[in-house]
Amino acid sequence: MRPRARLIYNPTAGKEAMRQQLPDILDILDLGGYEVSCAMTHGAHEATEAARQACLDGYEYIFAAGGDGTIYEVINGMGGMEHRPTLGVIPAGTTNDLARALKLPRNLKQAAQVLSEGHTMPLDLGRAGEQYFVNIASMGRLTEITYETPSRLKTYLGRLAYYVKGLEKLPSAKPVHLKVESRDFTYEGAVSLLLVANSNSVAGFEKMTPEASLSDGIFDVLLVKACSLPDLVRLATQAMKGEHFQNEHVLYFQTNELQVDTLDQVKLNLDGEYGGQLPQTMTCLPQHLNILVPRW
Repeated sequence: MRPRARLIYNPTAGKEAMRQQLPDILDILDLGGYEVSCAMTHGAHEATEAARQACLDGYEYIFAAGGDGTIYEVINGMGGMEHRPTLGVIPAGTTNDLARALKLPRNLKQAAQVLSEGHTMPLDLGRAGEQYFVNIASMGRLTEITYETPSRLKTYLGRLAYYVKGLEKLPSAKPVHLKVESRDFTYEGAVSLLLVANSNSVAGFEKMTPEASLSDGIFDVLLVKACSLPDLVRLATQAMKGEHFQNEHVLYFQTNELQVDTLDQVKLNLDGEYGGQLPQTMTCLPQHLNILVPRW
């Protein structure tokens, strides 16, 4: 009997490539031995509900086709369930951080072929309150760029849309006062940016947290202390080259749990999506899912 897979896809992700290539992708998955049914999303939270229902219905696999926002919704549908199917990803979005970290092909048909080959690895998830994330939890005014960038702009401009929005946001990105605590680290003061990374791909930058692993049971935490606009620009240039760890404004450590408190109004960003307000406790759930990956 062939394993059942639920394909949850966002037809508007990226440049709408998934809508155009869906018949070919279904053929590849069918030849790969899966019995596939589809759930197309039309709006916010639909992928979460579709993933939750697939868990309840006993599917062996859930394939998420879209960008990081679609994957975020899917893992939030799966994260709290007793039965969690094996996850597969077809990267059809703008940045595709999880796909980059897993070295998945950007070509959608090639990515579908990876799913057909059936190789898996364990995958950590992060949890913040009742929400789950797989790539990054971030705090600070600069993180608001991701959910303030219109989806239609992302569809047509791709990653350039984030840079356009970032240039607009940078001058007004004032520091926030945070208290950050883990078992072995404490910091309190003005912060420009706080990143809690589960993977080595952050907003498309693979050198931001290069030691981060999706299956090691720990977060890689990057804290940028308050600095001037010229210092932020210099830091961004260093981050593109992986040289930011030597910057005097950067603190870096690893932990499996982190508490962040503040008296300011600070939003939490999870995988590029709005994740509520601080304060929050973030916990790494080791090897919480299995995910399909390339043979290499």
